[in-house]
Amino acid sequence: MKLVYMGTPDFAVPALETLAREGYQIGYVVTQPDAVRDRGKKIKMTPVKEKALELGLKVLQPEKIKKDADFFQALKAYEPDLIAVAAYGQILPKEILELPRLGCVNIHGSLLPRHRGAAPIQRAILEGDQETGITIMFMEEGLDTGAMLAKRSTPIEKKNGAELHDELARMGAELLAETIPKLEAGQIRPRPQNDAESTYAPMLSKKDGEIDFTWEPKRIERLIRAFDPWPGAFTSYKGKMLKIWEAEVLAGANTAAPGTITGVSDAGIEISAGGGTLLATVIQIPGKKRVAAADYLKGNSIETGSVLG
Repeated sequence: MKLVYMGTPDFAVPALETLAREGYQIGYVVTQPDAVRDRGKKIKMTPVKEKALELGLKVLQPEKIKKDADFFQALKAYEPDLIAVAAYGQILPKEILELPRLGCVNIHGSLLPRHRGAAPIQRAILEGDQETGITIMFMEEGLDTGAMLAKRSTPIEKKNGAELHDELARMGAELLAETIPKLEAGQIRPRPQNDAESTYAPMLSKKDGEIDFTWEPKRIERLIRAFDPWPGAFTSYKGKMLKIWEAEVLAGANTAAPGTITGVSDAGIEISAGGGTLLATVIQIPGKKRVAAADYLKGNSIETGSVLG
């Protein structure tokens, strides 16, 4: 089978590795253009490009696939049987969607139709879902609206965004590898999504990580887990950013104004939130690494009665 693989970030790497290991003919790996990434201000390859070059595969990096005639002609000349996609980062135009014999399939990091969109992993944690998973789906012109080919679920429990991301990336790779042979053999009956049950998971921005202490503590605790590692959950203490990386919800009511520090101990920093108490146990200040709140307090003071935010 002749494949084209399209993906960009770390999430898309395990599936590329798996397809290559399974012996599929991957004519092209398509990924976003090299760009400035992280704080080094240096141009860096995407994680998928790095892996593709390591595997000896040919890489294409169109700026805008809708307007790149040479890119489309290269795909057309290759005559792929299937295009597999995972977090590529550009919308595929109709002429590409209709090009492969078996269609275009996507690895989506949620149990569709819940959490369509760019940030399904984080939103599943934030919204308090008991489980999430992977959906392998046909791609169409709508946003994550295509018929579903396979699903696999996993409990969320107390996993943070980084942990769930890595688990779902591996799960997606495995499920895709299992699905492709069945699709080629005509053994899968695609199932349409129920649009009435759909929810939307929009792209994250840095401001999404700002903590609103009027929220109930259990929702803030989910936000802290959901946005690890990016954008991180943050507030401010005496005008300086304070990130909270781990927290617990304490029992009992707290009548102090939202954001008020009501206790400081070796257990952590107690913060009034939504009528209850959030205990921040791992924190970070600018220019420093994240540390246990107890360790931070050994050489620094946090004043009870101060208000965060």
